[in-house]
Amino acid sequence: MLQNRKLGVSEITIAPLVFGTNVFGWPTDENMTFKLLDYFTEQGFNAIDTADVYSKWVDGHVGGESELAIGKWLKQSGKRDKIVLATKLGAELAPDKKGLSRKYIISAVEASLKRLNTDYIDLYQSHYDDPETPIEETLSAYELLIKEGKIRIIGASNFTPERLEKSLQVGRDNNLPVYQTFQPEYNLYDRANFEENIRPITTANNLSVISYFSLASGFLTGKYKSLDDAKDSKRAGFVEKYFTDRGLNILKALDQVAEKNETTAGSIALAWVIQQPGITAPIASATNIDQLADLIKATTITLDQEDIALLATASNI
Repeated sequence: MLQNRKLGVSEITIAPLVFGTNVFGWPTDENMTFKLLDYFTEQGFNAIDTADVYSKWVDGHVGGESELAIGKWLKQSGKRDKIVLATKLGAELAPDKKGLSRKYIISAVEASLKRLNTDYIDLYQSHYDDPETPIEETLSAYELLIKEGKIRIIGASNFTPERLEKSLQVGRDNNLPVYQTFQPEYNLYDRANFEENIRPITTANNLSVISYFSLASGFLTGKYKSLDDAKDSKRAGFVEKYFTDRGLNILKALDQVAEKNETTAGSIALAWVIQQPGITAPIASATNIDQLADLIKATTITLDQEDIALLATASNI
């Protein structure tokens, strides 16, 4: 039985794994997208994370492709009331479509709502900080959207620790909405920034942490044993940095723990994130049902002290 976890101090709860949908609309076609989302929800999971900028980086794409795919599935499946839908804004879609100004937030949410085929977004997130816009202006725009019922709660991603703390303080001081969640990069390899600089803030302020790159762009699944293995992958540019002595030691440790637990390196890497203090749920992506089943398996694994010690030694920061 899945144990759902609250988002901040809100009444919204999610299962301990979030489906990352940046793959929708480019390697994953509509048919597979529907199959993946059906399977995910049938297994008792409810949180889907996207962004308006997904997948602008693909040639010929303009952004919004992932939201459109999710919107079609929501309309066909009728499962909107069973889903905690999270999306993000603020990344640059065009020179005049970026940032966190009041005017842009109000136009961006309308565009996302239309693509997603929904009247409201459960978790609306500032994808990137916007130092040029006063924090009070940003939070005031979110306040309006909450009052209008277009969004339920707000979150942030990719802020520096200093700007995250300041945003929380401005919200409290001005009786404005306060971020309830934060999305940092966090995995067995990329640990230091979250553990040393961000977790103290999220813990002290009751922010739920929804981590991204939980499998280090696929590196921690063990499918890339060398740079040659990765060279033809769409993620080659992302995984190159992990091919260090430390990275390879982490893979060895993951293989050992996976063998002991009769599972895969990827499910162990994800289980490790799920069991870390202060983590609400990691985000992970899959492009087929087998991959998704492997991710879901991570929520059923309990790593013992020996497992955790082995992984800690290999990934020592």
